[in-house]
Amino acid sequence: MKTEVSGSMSVNAGDKSEAPLKGRIHSIMSMGGVDGPGIRCVVFLQGCPVGCAYCHNPDTWNTNGGEVLSAAEVAKKVLRYKTYFGKDGGITVSGGEPLMQAPFVTELFEMMRAEGVSTCLDTSGHGCAGEKLAELLSNTDITLCDVKFTSEDDYRRYSNGSLRVVRNFLEEASKAGVRIWLRHVVIPGITEDEDDIKRLVEIAECYKGIERIELLPFHKMCIPKYEALGISFPLADVPECSISRANELGGIIPEKYRK
Repeated sequence: MKTEVSGSMSVNAGDKSEAPLKGRIHSIMSMGGVDGPGIRCVVFLQGCPVGCAYCHNPDTWNTNGGEVLSAAEVAKKVLRYKTYFGKDGGITVSGGEPLMQAPFVTELFEMMRAEGVSTCLDTSGHGCAGEKLAELLSNTDITLCDVKFTSEDDYRRYSNGSLRVVRNFLEEASKAGVRIWLRHVVIPGITEDEDDIKRLVEIAECYKGIERIELLPFHKMCIPKYEALGISFPLADVPECSISRANELGGIIPEKYRK
């Protein structure tokens, strides 16, 4: 049930000699309330290597899509909303997968921090490693890390990703002193059982800096996007998860991760 993702990034290949450094932007949401603490301007980037079976943004997969903008151009758009951020809000860069354009995000985050704006990275943990990742994390205040599945078998079956890669990301984020929120989609028949949530808690216990575990109910509001793209939604026959069921499973999570 893996989802095929094709294309290669033709912008922001990581060459710092490029001036200005540019990225591929899918869209910008002026004020979001569920993408990190406070009110945040959310920048969605183009391209993702993971291809989850339940992805609700298939329109971000194409690595050659989107609008090409410099970090300065994006920063200018974000700063229009700075007065709304308050003490807790800021910018969140999401996707797609922002780690695929790590040098671009690093430059954008540097600009945001220079303006006193909090930086948040919404990521699957896939897309880059080593020095590029370290530099990005050094400019990141908080990360929303999507632990999509709690076993390698499920990662292989339902995505192109790996739990090992996610855990490596969490280790690096922890070492960098980044605040970490874990996110996990509750999918009936796939990630809905109590043992799955217990494994998620076990993962959280391995790393410093993890403040919160959020369970997100699986929904199928994305189906029109798949239809518009002429592709089938792999989990079209899977029932949606109710908010009450997600809340019930949330009771398994220790109180320290539910603040």
